[in-house]
Amino acid sequence: MSVHDRKNLKSALESAILYLQKQGVEEARQDAWLLLEHVCGISHSTYFVHSEDEMPKEQQEQYEALVRKRGEHIPLQQLTGEAWFYGIPFFVNEHVLIPRQDTEILVEEALRGLPKDARILDLCTGSGCILISLLVTREDCTGIGADLSEKALQVAEKNGAQAGGRASFVKSNLFENIEGTFDVIASNPPYIRTDVIETLMPEVRDHEPRMALDGSADGLVFYRKITEQAGSYLKEGGKLCFEIGYAQGDEVRELMETHGFADVQVLKDLAGLDRVVTGIWHKKP
Repeated sequence: MSVHDRKNLKSALESAILYLQKQGVEEARQDAWLLLEHVCGISHSTYFVHSEDEMPKEQQEQYEALVRKRGEHIPLQQLTGEAWFYGIPFFVNEHVLIPRQDTEILVEEALRGLPKDARILDLCTGSGCILISLLVTREDCTGIGADLSEKALQVAEKNGAQAGGRASFVKSNLFENIEGTFDVIASNPPYIRTDVIETLMPEVRDHEPRMALDGSADGLVFYRKITEQAGSYLKEGGKLCFEIGYAQGDEVRELMETHGFADVQVLKDLAGLDRVVTGIWHKKP
């Protein structure tokens, strides 16, 4: 791929598709198109009308540079700086986990039965997508997003503008710097076993933050810590909502029941795999 070989839109796209396929990128055709759309700002209909138009040199250079980076398995969303989640565009970079569609189930469950003027805590907030999606959907609510990574918090702060000043973010090792009580605590903590990380796709293994992935030897360390302390930060009848790995449902449910949570439910994703665990907190008499 070289700008010495000037291309029209069609040939640039076709060259990018072939290049990404050779590099083993799974969604080569889709990603080549999305990068072209990102660089040129064109729609499908515009492309079909102008596919024979020569690309401006600057755009061709930018496009081919991004395609080469995608060929290195840098995630598409990091290259465009944007990921859509719950119908909302979020800024992302290499310092945060890219929002996944499966996590939308966690948002749905946190919204279920959410009282008016609720106060929400999002632990391991990353990009802030969970908290912000909740607050955009429920304009009467406020919330705090906590993370140990200062660089992740910078991303969350940028995204937080979409919540109209109702989201605040704090550097905190789980509950360490958290005050007050909440109607809902939601968390998508690191839950991948350490020995599994090296088997992940290179986009995840090599380019997403390890601290957002590594859940220790058994993948459960954060569930233990959060479940042990959550009761002190939940209002009476408050809800704890976790995203989990597909094989962790029974273990996380047992943890929550052991620590006094009632009505514990394990919910499945669209693929029929365990994805979310929720439970209700009742203060001991």
